[in-house]
Amino acid sequence: MWQQLVLIVLSCLAATIQHGTAERVRYDNYKVYELQPQTAAQLETIKALDGSSDSLRFVDPEYNVDTKIYVLIAPHSVTDFVATLKESDISYELVDENAQNSLDTEELVADANRPSGEYTWTEYHELNDTYAWLRSLPEKYPEQVSVFVVGQSYEGREILGVKISYASNVDGATKRGIFIEGGSHGREWISCATPTYIINQLLTSTNADVRKMAESFDWYVVPHANPDGFVYTHTTDRIWRKTRTPYANDCFGADPNRNFDFHWNEAGTSNTSCGEMYAGPRAFSEVETRALAEYISTLKGKLILYLTFHSYSQQLLYPYGYTSELPPNYNDLKRVFDVGVAALSKRYGTNYTGGPIYEEVNPVGGDSNDWAYGVMEIPYSYAFKMRPSLSEGWIGFRLPAEQIIPASEEVMDSMLVMVKEIRTLSML
Repeated sequence: MWQQLVLIVLSCLAATIQHGTAERVRYDNYKVYELQPQTAAQLETIKALDGSSDSLRFVDPEYNVDTKIYVLIAPHSVTDFVATLKESDISYELVDENAQNSLDTEELVADANRPSGEYTWTEYHELNDTYAWLRSLPEKYPEQVSVFVVGQSYEGREILGVKISYASNVDGATKRGIFIEGGSHGREWISCATPTYIINQLLTSTNADVRKMAESFDWYVVPHANPDGFVYTHTTDRIWRKTRTPYANDCFGADPNRNFDFHWNEAGTSNTSCGEMYAGPRAFSEVETRALAEYISTLKGKLILYLTFHSYSQQLLYPYGYTSELPPNYNDLKRVFDVGVAALSKRYGTNYTGGPIYEEVNPVGGDSNDWAYGVMEIPYSYAFKMRPSLSEGWIGFRLPAEQIIPASEEVMDSMLVMVKEIRTLSML
């Protein structure tokens, strides 16, 4: 039945959603269904739908058995879609009658033409605004900050990073490095905002513990690892996830967090070029992931901690994603995880869970956390999947702007105790 659905709808929206015309993609009268597969066979049926048509959009494609999966369906495709679910005995519920109404909920975005000195965390920023702010930092903090270019995106945008390094090390130990990656998935705006908040705190905080942490390490922060996808969410399609590399069948982009060369395409990926979790035709097929990996490779042996930010689900995750096998220093990873999760709840009572990616989310191959740990041999590698919780439903990736600061504050609390624990374990 689902094959019939594909044939019916393939020609309807391809040019608009995939090509990114000047006209903004809208989801008027799209229905949102919550699916709950109970068996592996049901899960395979759902996976086959992902990327089969532009009339179906998976909101959080990291699906598994006994998890909630949200799908946006074009009005003309609802009948066949529901028939497919019934045919496979997949449990489903209509949770939103008009997806566009939910997407139209106000989301504060700063004026990209404002002076860089007015950069704040009470609103989201477009790429050029953030880049102007990053470039202004060396002038304000010439002894601590330098801006580096990781590389260029497929569409020719720079992938900018900031290095923060204080001249003196507070305890005389050899400095190690901490790398922070944000914005891998275009629609996860909080994953870009929080790294910039961290940059600002490392430079301006008067808290003694934050100051010691800032001065004890060299920091490398890349807030926008996927600038093309991020820009596309502002200009054309708010729920875009992938890169913007053109592929077959009028499909665009691969999932950057499935494209790293470590157990690439072994688990939790899609071989369909239109799929949300498309791993790409090969490892490092995306210029963005390849450039990031090449830059991090120049730091091999220096980095002790790798942090990547995503949303949503309120989870703190660590390797492995591709296998249920536990990593060699699992006990240390778990010890740092325990203090980090506990700290996340202290300020606002936010409940985070987590653990190894494979167990807590679903099997994932080719993700940056596993690559950082397994190839770059960074001993501590974690992913923050930030607010809100999964209970918020399909619209959870649209975290309101007023939550940027509190969400980032609790992450800073967590990062602070995690770094302290790492220093103790590593005798730094």
